[in-house]
Amino acid sequence: MSRPSTFVPPPGVRTRVISTPRGGFAALDATASTAPVRGTALLLPGFTGSKEDFLDLQPPLAARGYRTVAVDGRGQYESDGPRDDESAYARAELVRDVLAQRDALADAGVLTAPVHLLGHSLGGQIARAAVLDSPEAFASLTLMASGPAEVSAHQRERVKMLRDALAVLDLTQVWEAMRSMEAPEDAVTGARAGGPEDESAKALRNRWLRTSPAQLVATGRQLCTEPDRVAELAALDLPRHVISGERDDTWPIPLLDDMAIRLAAHRTVVRGAEHSPNTDRPHETATALADFWDTVPA
Repeated sequence: MSRPSTFVPPPGVRTRVISTPRGGFAALDATASTAPVRGTALLLPGFTGSKEDFLDLQPPLAARGYRTVAVDGRGQYESDGPRDDESAYARAELVRDVLAQRDALADAGVLTAPVHLLGHSLGGQIARAAVLDSPEAFASLTLMASGPAEVSAHQRERVKMLRDALAVLDLTQVWEAMRSMEAPEDAVTGARAGGPEDESAKALRNRWLRTSPAQLVATGRQLCTEPDRVAELAALDLPRHVISGERDDTWPIPLLDDMAIRLAAHRTVVRGAEHSPNTDRPHETATALADFWDTVPA
């Protein structure tokens, strides 16, 4: 679970709803603070995450001339989605959502060419599928801490535990169970196990409770069964970027290194970061993203 430093948008970042034929999607929209605008990026969060996971990236990217639009996917946090219908979260449905978001922004005059697509973790695999479906819709693809196929055996076991828990417990009970199982300084909830929650933990808890259980189950299954589609992606004439921290137990770093080679992709390792460089080292991550996007022809 990514832990953003805040859930409060800073100056220059506004909350909005992207209206599409597939429904509304909650978003954080940061306008570029320079002229001319160099491009726009659509940012997709990971499993159990939300648009707020990109908040710390958005101001430095705006300063580099990039407009960023971070979204909650269907059933994530502030975007509506059925709570008991897993079919709504099939990969093909999530891809259609991404393409509808992109089209809606373009129709509203928000997007400026080129349009970059970035996905973190699960969001990277959804982004990859969207690019494979409609490569002409995007100018580049960035996979952030997102690997070539299924997650590691350790993470598959954790996802299975979550699915089993959601089969018999509600989200509040699962949250309390996660708190009780974590170390004293809880890396998930931000609170000492069994103790009171601080403001950060309350925000994380609220995000968890507002996320659809069906979304968690369906996308968790996808993470555990994702096929290797690197060869398909490598065949596209599209600039690619693989960025990660220097440690990652979801997809080991050597696996991400090898994927970048297979993709002939630009590769960035953010020092001092783990599975969420966007929250661990946001300024260094933003610099690497903007440096890559600067190389993409308009």
